[in-house]
Amino acid sequence: MDDLEASVHELWQRRSELSSADNDARAIVSAAIELLDAGTARVAEIDASGEVVVHEWLREAILLLFLLSRIKTTELGPFEFADKIPLKRNYAALGVRVVPGATARWGAFVERGVILMPSYVNIGARVGAETLVDTWATVGSCAQVGCRVHLSGGVGVGGVLEPPNSVPVVVEDDALVGSRSILTEGARVGRGAVLGAGSILTGSMPVIDAATGEEISRGRVPPWSVAVGASRRRQFAGGEFFLPCVLVLRHLVEGERHDKAQLNQILRDAGVNA
Repeated sequence: MDDLEASVHELWQRRSELSSADNDARAIVSAAIELLDAGTARVAEIDASGEVVVHEWLREAILLLFLLSRIKTTELGPFEFADKIPLKRNYAALGVRVVPGATARWGAFVERGVILMPSYVNIGARVGAETLVDTWATVGSCAQVGCRVHLSGGVGVGGVLEPPNSVPVVVEDDALVGSRSILTEGARVGRGAVLGAGSILTGSMPVIDAATGEEISRGRVPPWSVAVGASRRRQFAGGEFFLPCVLVLRHLVEGERHDKAQLNQILRDAGVNA
């Protein structure tokens, strides 16, 4: 893999010279994308210190794939598509349930036991085992979604291919993200956390503990907690405004899980509509 990484870096350095006619370059890039597609490699992962590490050469390979690929027309019944990247295939062999209307691109890894309702998973993304990607949810390029996660209906997990060194969105194992929530710009939802419906979380957004009023992080919902979208008052030269934040309502015991009734009760106790 080290040799492949070096070859991709070399192509990236001279990308202005490349074209779709360069078959040798396409073979190198395709080999890297196959690693992503099979789950052998991943664009980003959490290291031993708990920080997200980005493998930049794999993101370079994705960008090079767009540069080196030609647009092809695909027809399916009355539908016609024109794109550079093919779709994933062989879902039955992978042990993945795909409901009509769901789409995942080649170069996305979807692990055994995943259920894709009508939804979209982009190249470079990773969806862990037994995760549910619910109706109209999207998993953007290079986003990392763990095992046994529930991305509820309409959740938007943002992608990131550029700029260099930017951090993808990470949703860790056993998390639940409520309907119509938006996660972008390196946002991170910790293991076992529950993020209430309609929440917005970016990598720079304040995450505040409701019990103390203290800011506990930027862009990261702590593991084993229940959080919701909120706002806080801020004074500017032009007047007083409310800026979005995320409010942690409760810290859970590690391993504690909620059924919907329990989750709704927590939100009701905090005066939030479930």
